[in-house]
This record gives sequence, structure tokens and C-alpha cells, in this order.
Amino acid sequence: MTDELAMSAVSAGDLDKAAVLYERYKRPMFNFFLRYGIGRENAQDLTQQVFYRLINYRNSYREGHEFKTWIYRIARNIFHDFLKDKHNQMNELHENFDIEDEENLDDEQQSMLRKALDELPNEYRDVIMMSRYEELKYEEIAQVLGISVSLVKVRVHRGLKQLREIYFQMA
Repeated sequence: MTDELAMSAVSAGDLDKAAVLYERYKRPMFNFFLRYGIGRENAQDLTQQVFYRLINYRNSYREGHEFKTWIYRIARNIFHDFLKDKHNQMNELHENFDIEDEENLDDEQQSMLRKALDELPNEYRDVIMMSRYEELKYEEIAQVLGISVSLVKVRVHRGLKQLREIYFQMA
């Protein structure tokens, strides 16, 4: 069963199908919050809020649209609500931040990369996190953020350039 079929069933009132989506997306949602520097306990709470909203706003899901972009939009909104409502300062990025190339870096380099990511403006950090670490396609990121694909590409390019500059200034 595809994510879209499961969500369509949830929208139609078959809430048991939400368990399928929960099993598929609980870890990606939890990691999404960890990657943004949210502590484990808060990341667990925010992950639960994603699925709470999935149920509560199930009627806002439009058939024919990709479920993955819809749930990431919910997660992103919850993250920004968390920052705004709680006035929390972001923690350093979590130690278990899984970056493709991170295994080739020593502990100090990993820490510097996390700090460099933390220093990026949100508009750049969002697109880099979604494209490189959440593995969303540019089209999906554009839908999540409500911007054009070309703007996503520009932000990724500029964000990576700025990330390199910040990282090498730290080195």
C-alpha cells in the first residue's frame, strides 16, 4: 500500500491506516527534528504532534498529491511553531546527525560541520537539510516550502557555498 493510498483511507475515516504511516515515518520525523538541533525528548514530542496533526487535519490532505511532501510540511510547521511559541534556543545539532560523508570525518570535523550548519540562515539550512539529509527531491522541497523549484536550486547552491565558507573559517 502506498503512502498516498494509506492517507486517502485515513482521510476517509479508516484511522487504522494511520498506523501504517506512523511506522513508515516515525523515524524520519524524529530524525528531522534532531537534525534541526531539537533535543531527543522534545523531538519525540514534536514527532507525536506530527501524527496528531495528521489525524486532526486528515481532511486537508488532497488526493493526488504526494504524501511525503505533505507530512514534511506539517513537520516544518511544527518546528517553526515550537521555536516561536516556546522561544527556545536551538541546541547544537544532535550527535547522531547522519550525514552521508560524515563517516569520513573525525569527531572534531563532525562537530565543526554541525556548528557550520547551525550558523546558516534558516532558508539555506532548510533546503540543505531536506535535500541532502531527508533526501527530498527539489520538486518536493518546493511544495513543502511553497516556493519554485528554481528558488530551491538557488538556495541549495548558495547554502552549500556558505556552508563551505563557514566550515573552512572554523578549520
